[in-house]
Order: sequence, then C-alpha cells, then structure tokens
Amino acid sequence: MTSQNDSTTTEPDDYQTYGEIVWGQFKKYRVSYYSLWGVFALFVLAMVCPVLAMNVPFYLYVPEGVGPEILQGTSYPWFVALFDQNFFNSGVDIFFNFLLFYVPFVFLVWFGLRGKLSPGDKSLYKKRRNIFIGVAMAVAAIGFMMLYGAEFRQPYVDYQALTELDDGVRALFPPLEHSYRNVNLMAVNEGPSWEHWLGTDREGRDVFTRILYGTRISLTIGIVAVGIYATIGMILGSLAGFFGGRTDAVILRLIEIMMCFPVIFLLLTIAGFIEEPSVFHIMLIIGFTGWTGIARLVRGEFLRLRNQDFVQAATALGLDRLRIIFGHVMPNAIQPVYVAATFGIAGAILIEATLAFLGVGPPDVPSWGQILTSGRNTQDMTMILASGFAIFLVISLFNLIGEGLRDATDPKMRK
Repeated sequence: MTSQNDSTTTEPDDYQTYGEIVWGQFKKYRVSYYSLWGVFALFVLAMVCPVLAMNVPFYLYVPEGVGPEILQGTSYPWFVALFDQNFFNSGVDIFFNFLLFYVPFVFLVWFGLRGKLSPGDKSLYKKRRNIFIGVAMAVAAIGFMMLYGAEFRQPYVDYQALTELDDGVRALFPPLEHSYRNVNLMAVNEGPSWEHWLGTDREGRDVFTRILYGTRISLTIGIVAVGIYATIGMILGSLAGFFGGRTDAVILRLIEIMMCFPVIFLLLTIAGFIEEPSVFHIMLIIGFTGWTGIARLVRGEFLRLRNQDFVQAATALGLDRLRIIFGHVMPNAIQPVYVAATFGIAGAILIEATLAFLGVGPPDVPSWGQILTSGRNTQDMTMILASGFAIFLVISLFNLIGEGLRDATDPKMRK
C-alpha cells in the first residue's frame, strides 16, 4: 500500500515540465519543426565544409627526390591544415574545425554512458544529463581557447601543383579541390562548369566554395550577436522592471535614445571607427546595438511578476535581491526572450549581410553579402541569385522556427 508521503512526492506518469509541453506543441507545427531540422542540417554542413571542399589532400605520398624533402614520404596534411592559422585565419573556421572532431566524440561518450546516466528516476536522469551537457560545453570552450591561443602556423604549400610534378605522387583530395581564399588569375569570372559549380568571381575564387563556407559566418554571427544582446537586454530589463522608480526611468531613457538612431547608420558609424574589422567586431557591433527589444520584453514581464506571491515570499525570507531577480523571477520571465531571440538571429544574419554588401566587414571572409556585392559589380546573375537564395533560405528557416515557437509558448494556441 502506498503511503501518504509517497503519494505526495511521486510524480504522476503523465507529468510534463514546461519545456516538454512547449516541445510537444512545437512538433505539431510541422513547417516550423522541419525548419528546425533544416537549421540543424546547416550546422552539420558548416562543420563538414573541409570534408567537402578544400585544396589540401587527406592523404599524400611523395616519393624521394620529388618536391621539398620535408614532404617526401607519406603524410596527412588535411588534418594539420584544419588548425593552421595561415590557412584558416578566422576563429570561426578554427571553431567549426574543432567541432568536426569534438562533436562526434561527445556523442560517442554520451551513448556509451547513457545506460549509467539513466538510473530509472526521470528527474535524476535529467539532472545528470544537464551536468554532462554543461561539462561538455565547458571542455569545448577550454579546448577551443587553448587551440586558437596556440597560433599554430606552417609554411604554405601548393599541394595541387605538387601532385603535377611527378606521376609517382599520390594524393586523395576532398570532392571539391578549392579553397575560399586562394586566388586563381587564370580562372577569373568563369561561368558555371563541372569544375566550378557556380563559376568564379573576379579574383578567380570558386563561388560555390565561398557560399559553402559562408554558412559558418552567417550562423556564428547570428547566434553569437543575439546571445550578446539578449544577455544585455535581460540584465537591463530585469533591473528596470524589478526596481522601478529612478532605475526604471534611466534604463527607459537609454532604450529610447538607442531606438532614436536608425540601425544601419548607427552600425556604419560604429564600424567606421574600427581600422581592421573582423568577424568578432561585427558580432559586438550587432550585439551592443540590438538589445532594446529584449530589454522591453523582460521589463514588461518583471512588472507583471514582481508583485506575485512567490516574489513576496522570497523577499520575506530575506533572500538577496540578485538571487530573487535571477533565481526566481527571471526563469518565469524568460519565455518571450526565446521567441524574440529566434527572430533576432534571422535579423542579425540579414544585418551582417547588409554590412558586408556595403563593404563594412572583414574582406578575407566568405560572407554572403560580400559575394552578393561582387556579383552586382560584375553583373553575374549566378552569384547574385546563389548568395541571395542562401540569405533568403536561412532567414526564412529561423523566422519559421520563431513563429512555431511563439505559438507553442502561447497557451491560447495549444492544440
């Protein structure tokens, strides 16, 4: 016979957390659900870019007496080039190259430990799963910082020319033997062909390869920039809504001042003070200028929640204000932020493409906006349509996810 204590502490079999309810509702919106899988596919594509397109061979055999002595024998230069900052000078590329090995390793460890992490208690399983995810993310961050901080560099080698020196040289290249950076003046402004699927630009670079690697830039800028301004917006909005009074007035005036300036002109003005813009600078510019919408959403939620009974109880218990704000009120006020952040990723990608189209941004990264302006300057419709479609596809996917998430979090829309 079940005791009274057991009946009060044991959760029913059909109990669902708020996240599980939202996920169940989200899956009912098929277009949004498949759009989420489309974004996942883009992330996988961004990770495996070097496997698909790179002018460095996986395997190389150079007989004695052919080429530089250091290259003679058997080598695997592709694996070394992935973390060579002379070949990939952007931290975004180094990060995705790191994930190319790290993510499969984490999944293998997860499936290996899954039985041990699942003791039968659902709540304990979730706790252990979250700990595993947190540790994996921390290890990834530390590993990437150590890898990028090492600044590994090696002399440039033209492996394609090396394979033409002698018939005894054997090499296995990726399917597309092109780099998004290498200039080929013998193949300038070529049309689509079997060798160059979308042709080449005015510097002889393969357009398809540049669009492929541009996926990394767009996804990274969109997510990191939104992460920056969502954090700023949540902090300022929570302080304004919880304390009210002068604090609320000062933050509201700051929001109004930021909203007075046209976004593009403000971004161009800030970017004008940077002598050598990089992808990191673009993230910061978008992040430090786009927080106003999130701040207003969080402020409104805090104004609604700050007089609720659970907040009054936490205050009566003498809890620290910061603990009340971020430990009790914020988890109940953050739901609208998820929806706004999803739409914000699409907006950040569009802003980055706009800045690149206007010539503001690092010139050595394969941005879709940069490819679009290059196509406009040369009147190459293939480049214009290809880069335009890539921008349209990614923005549409995130907007569809945002619409599904918005409806899934609305109790009135639940099916």
